[in-house]
This record gives sequence, structure tokens and C-alpha cells, in this order.
Amino acid sequence: MLFNSWVFLAFLAVVFALYYGVIGRLPWRGMAQVLFLVAASLVFYAYENPWLLILLGTSLLINGLGTRLLISESPGQGQRRRVLAALVILNLAGIAFFKYASLLANTLLPGTALDGLLPMLHDIPLPIGISFYTFEGLSIVIDAYQRRVKGFEPFRQDIREGKEWRFQSRIWLFMTFFPHLVAGPIVRAHDFVHQIGHKRLREIDWAGAVRCLITGFFLKMVCADNLKEATALIDPPHFEGLSSLTLLALLYGFSFQIFADFAGYSLIAMGLARLFGYQFCINFNFPYLSASLTEFWTRWHISLSTWLRDYLYIPLGGSRRGAARTYVNLFLVMFLGGLWHGAAWSYAVWGTAHGIGLAVERALRGPDGRPKPRAGGGLKRWLGIFITFNVVSLLWLLFKLPDFSDVLAYVKALGRGTGGIAPQTAYLLAVFSAPVILYHAWGGAGAFRERVRQRAGTRVIRLVEGVLLAVLLFLILTNSGSPGAFIYFQF
Repeated sequence: MLFNSWVFLAFLAVVFALYYGVIGRLPWRGMAQVLFLVAASLVFYAYENPWLLILLGTSLLINGLGTRLLISESPGQGQRRRVLAALVILNLAGIAFFKYASLLANTLLPGTALDGLLPMLHDIPLPIGISFYTFEGLSIVIDAYQRRVKGFEPFRQDIREGKEWRFQSRIWLFMTFFPHLVAGPIVRAHDFVHQIGHKRLREIDWAGAVRCLITGFFLKMVCADNLKEATALIDPPHFEGLSSLTLLALLYGFSFQIFADFAGYSLIAMGLARLFGYQFCINFNFPYLSASLTEFWTRWHISLSTWLRDYLYIPLGGSRRGAARTYVNLFLVMFLGGLWHGAAWSYAVWGTAHGIGLAVERALRGPDGRPKPRAGGGLKRWLGIFITFNVVSLLWLLFKLPDFSDVLAYVKALGRGTGGIAPQTAYLLAVFSAPVILYHAWGGAGAFRERVRQRAGTRVIRLVEGVLLAVLLFLILTNSGSPGAFIYFQF
């Protein structure tokens, strides 16, 4: 069920009305609201393919029971390690089979063994959202094993009071809550579980919810969905014969499109969560203002980058074991992060390129890993932003063109230095990229924004914001592109 569909709008209206108008008035209404949200989330997930509930239900059962055992005080350390190992293997086995079986068979098996196997492996459907809820399952069992205090007190209280159903329902809601279920952001248990409880209509952060929803739908439906009409020319054989200027403009257009698409989804998810009384952490922080790849990964898909940092980079040793090991860790984390995005070596190359870039930047820093102070920071920062944006945009080709030969042909065509750009293509790219550029410009004008707030006053700011949101809503209704699935659904 797509967020940008009339079916979802009807689903949301019914769930919202029942959640506050009926379920919220029942006895034991806190637990009733939690179980109702779990049930609604399962309906949302199973709308197009009910068989997917088998895999999701298995994940809930494994991680729920495993977390219960790891949090309790009864097992010894040796048994806890074995339980954790089993849970990690079971979580990864599902994603390995459904997402990577074909890639692993192509890589590891001899050609003659693939004749009858490959067609079957290619026909294995990729369960939507499996990467996201698998990572969330891994995070909760690892945190439970390490007995992290932050955020886990509600779990411990349930165990002390013998309330197994309440314990499991918290885990089920954490993993299935429909705003983040199929395409993130990747929610962490310690950020979410303490929020679970009875929610009241009067407590809704309406201003924040509306702001996130309108901005998110505008980025997705107006910017991303219109840009995809132009960036379809990147696909072969359409790009063959196009001028260098057109190819470069299309590359930038796709860079803006993928941001608008995924950042738009994340904002919609944040807005939906607020409607039901929950807060998600920010997932994008104006990433195209980054002056380095290191900074880019603190601003882009923050929930994934922090997950990789906490559960992969730091356990591997992080930067604590010398320069060489740090570079290897950066490379390995980004290589695996690339593979997380898809079962193709093009994604691994994308991650590897980012990993090499991070390692090079690390090598150029001071002994403490921080950037060396430089004179003329303003000009050099803008140069860094320009270089980083171009590197990131070029690497997005590996997302758009999974065949390496097509990527090489596209890059070769970029160097031809020929011709202009068709007016219709230029119009589409310019008009629907402009809001993304302005969005980042506003995000980078922190000092200016603060001066405006101080001089204009709260009432004027709210009025201007209301007018702007009304304009965006009008554009959503009148200028949306042809509906399309979110790009990150495939991951």
C-alpha cells in the first residue's frame, strides 16, 4: 500500500478514527491502542500480498522470544552468547535467502550448476521492507544482549511484573508500526519503546505532523514523480546519442530525484507517526550541503548510517586499532552497506567507492581524526560542497544503471562535450529540481533564519509558514507527477 494512493488515505482515515474515537476509550486503552496499531500495521503490510505475513510473523516471533530471554537474568553468559549468535544467524538467513540467493549462486557456484537453478532463484520475490525490519530485529536483540539501560526499562518492568503480553506487544509495535515498516527510517528500540502508551487526540503535535506530511508529499509527488519523467532518459538505450550537457543535467536531476523521493518518504513517515503520538528521529539533514563524504554520511539516511556505525563499525574496532584497521573498517562497512541496498555488485561498488572516499578523507585529517583547521574556510567549504555533490551524483549512476557497461558508456558519453539540451527536458529538470535546491538553501541559511525569526516575530512566521504550506498543498493537488513507488521500496 503506497502512501501516495487513495487506498492509503482511506486506510489512514479509518485507522485514525478508530484509534482515538473507539479504541482510546476502551478499558485498558493503552494496551488496546498498541494491539490495534499492530493489527492495522499487519493489514497495511499484507494489503497486496498476505503471504508476506508469514515471514514478518516469523521475524516477530524469533526476535520477541529472543529479546525476552536475553533481557532476563536467568541464562548464563555462555548461553546468552549462543542465543545471540542464533538470533543473528536466523535474522540474516531470511534476508540472505530472499535478497541474495541469486547473487550468491552466480558468484559461488560453477556455471553448469546454474542451468536449472538460476530461473528459480530469479523468481524468488523480494519481501517488501525485509531489510528494514531485519535491521530493527538485529538492533533490539543486540541491545538486549548488551543489556543497555537506555530505553529498555519498560521491557524490564514488564518482565518483573510478569506481563508477557505487554512485553511482546511492545516489540510487535516497535517492528511493525506501519509508517516505518516498508521503507524506514530504521527505528531503534531505545528511541521508540519508552513512547509506547495511551495516546490522546489533544496531545497530537498537529503543527509538526502537518508540516512533515505536506513537505514530504510535495517532495515525493511533485518533485520526485515529475523528475522521474525526465530522468527516465538515463536508462539505456535512451541516453545514447544525447549531448554531454543533457547527460550532466539528467545526472543532477536524478540526484535531486532520489533525495526528494527518499527524504519525502521519511518526512511522511515522521508526520504519520506524530498523528498517532510517536516521534521518529530525523533521517535527512540537508545532505547536499555536505563538504565531504564523511559529512554526507552524517546527513544522508541517518538511521542507516548510525545503525552501521553502532552495530558494525564500532564492533569491528572503529578507529581504536590504528590507521590501517580504521581504513579497512570504513571500507568493509560501506561495502556491506552498499550490498544492503540491493543484490547486485553495482551496489557493492557504490558502497566501496564511498568507503574508499571516507578512508582517503580520514587519512587527510589530523591525528585525532578531526579535520585540520584551514584558512579561508568559507570558500573552501563551498568548493568542498561542489566536489562532494558531484562525486555523490556520479555514484548515483550505479543505482540507476546496475549494468557496469551502461555506467561506463554513460560516463564516456559525458566526456564528448557536444551539444545543448532539449527545451522540454531542461524545463522539467529546472522546475522540479528548484524546490530541492531552495530547500537546501534554506537549510544552510541558519544565521539568516534566526535573524528573520527575531525580527518578524512568532505570529508573522506562523502566518508565512501557513501560506507556504497551503501553496505546497495546492501544488500537490494540481501538479503531481504520475504516481510511482518509492525508490527505496526495492531495498
